[in-house]
Amino acid sequence: MDKHTDQKRAVQYLYPPMDPFDQRMIDVGDGHRVYVEQCGNPTGIPVVVLHGGPGGGCSPAMRRYFDPEVYRVILFDQRGCGRSRPHASIKNNTTWHLVADIEVLRDHLDIDDWIVFGGSWGATLALIYAQTHPDRVLHLVLRGVFLATQSELDWFYGGGAGKFWPDNWQRFLTPIPPEEHDDLIAAYHKRLFCGDLMVETRCARAWAAWENALASFHSGGITGESPGEYARAFARLENHYFTNKAFLDRDGQILQDMHKIDHIPGTIVQGRYDMICPPKAAWDLKKLWPAAQLKLIDKAGHALSEPGISAELVREMDRIAKL
Repeated sequence: MDKHTDQKRAVQYLYPPMDPFDQRMIDVGDGHRVYVEQCGNPTGIPVVVLHGGPGGGCSPAMRRYFDPEVYRVILFDQRGCGRSRPHASIKNNTTWHLVADIEVLRDHLDIDDWIVFGGSWGATLALIYAQTHPDRVLHLVLRGVFLATQSELDWFYGGGAGKFWPDNWQRFLTPIPPEEHDDLIAAYHKRLFCGDLMVETRCARAWAAWENALASFHSGGITGESPGEYARAFARLENHYFTNKAFLDRDGQILQDMHKIDHIPGTIVQGRYDMICPPKAAWDLKKLWPAAQLKLIDKAGHALSEPGISAELVREMDRIAKL
């Protein structure tokens, strides 16, 4: 059986969407309430799923990587996005608030420790959470690694990825006058928080379109227009976090602190042709993490939905379930 056929069969094996057995809004303080759902086996192995963005929100598709007879799956919308409220709010919304929220949820759900599963920004948050609370993490499963470094932001918002996608890059530049092209994160920040809803929404859609166009290996740079409400939350939160360098104390902090969690078992699933989060970050992470496995997926980009990435994540969660 060739590798492509094997991947297709593995994707077909994905578990069908599970109905949540518990949905609720939890008050995490600071004026924020977050949406939380649980599905799968109420007495199964707990796994918390951290979505990307920041600002992406969770979706039913994120449930399907887990055998519902084995896993107790916890998904939640991080502050300000999805069904959490207030919507698109950056007030009291930092990486450290999110780390604290994860602990609030764990305590609220009476879970001692759990598997942490996250992709893109979710991988960033998973690593920072683990470094803060290493005794609460059974295993880390990461996809499309983003380490929140300046070099990664420069790659995606400073023209690096734009050299491969000049047409989409030009569309991303269009809302911004040429004299502000030297710092596009700052230029978009000015417009995403200007107080004019029409301007904010128009620029939010341009911001989201640039990322969405490059997410999939097979997209060809074609992307539809995101709904205004979703795009505004996604763009405002992502821009807020990137303006503030993910609220970390120093550039390169995650790699510098890997000694805190290098004993925790981990799996890194990374698309070989990820244009949003290039594989070097995953490679650098693995070099400092002897307890982790790195799976580089050929003919795959960034998205969780990439067939090769989905297939590998299903296989990995099945493998972990047997440990």
